[in-house]
Amino acid sequence: TAISSGMAMSQAGASIIDIGGESTRPGAEAITLNQELARVLPPITGMSRQNLLISIDSRHAEVMTRACAAGAAVINDVEALRRDGALDAAAASGVPVIIMHMQGQPENMQEEPHYDFAPVDIYQFLEERIAAAMTAGIAKSDIAVDPGFGFGKTVAHNLQILNWLSIFHGLGVPILFGASRKSTIAKLSKGEPADKRLAGSLALATAAYRQGAQMLRAHDVAQTAQALAVEQALLLAE
Repeated sequence: TAISSGMAMSQAGASIIDIGGESTRPGAEAITLNQELARVLPPITGMSRQNLLISIDSRHAEVMTRACAAGAAVINDVEALRRDGALDAAAASGVPVIIMHMQGQPENMQEEPHYDFAPVDIYQFLEERIAAAMTAGIAKSDIAVDPGFGFGKTVAHNLQILNWLSIFHGLGVPILFGASRKSTIAKLSKGEPADKRLAGSLALATAAYRQGAQMLRAHDVAQTAQALAVEQALLLAE
């Protein structure tokens, strides 16, 4: 099912298929390393044989190493390579990395998020993690950042991040933005469940694209691709 889903997303316009075995949604409980490996390795192996570009969404060094050996070509870490061995594992893998900002842990990150000013605080954190990654031997040309919309942020923090997204270009690396189906959409609207947040997801995606985000993480690939095609045409029109 995972492989056919990945193939469908690729055909709908996805450039990278992000595979993760551990939920990091607010309140999510931890799973064992073996559970995570059992969930991610078979679809990575299958999809890489279909020549799909795969990112492994993991916080754990051993998962990163084994996923890259199985065919993953990007490491996407919501903890910005802060876990034991993660920096070394990422450097040894030789693949590009995406480092994300998260305040707290998934099980508690939404309890009381606090920032002096979210965009600047997050910028400084990502600047430090880029430096740490480079010290570990990862080339700056192999690093991208994600400000972590929804990860230890209130609705107000999330809106600040998007409105100030263009400042992250100052870090000199590509920006990944992921707000697809996030709860902020429901809180700004009528409390819709995750699978009823497409319109809000597209509004956030096009706003991020307009500020120069080079990568957008999405669930609804075909719809997002169509929205971006229109947005692109608007930006290029004379």
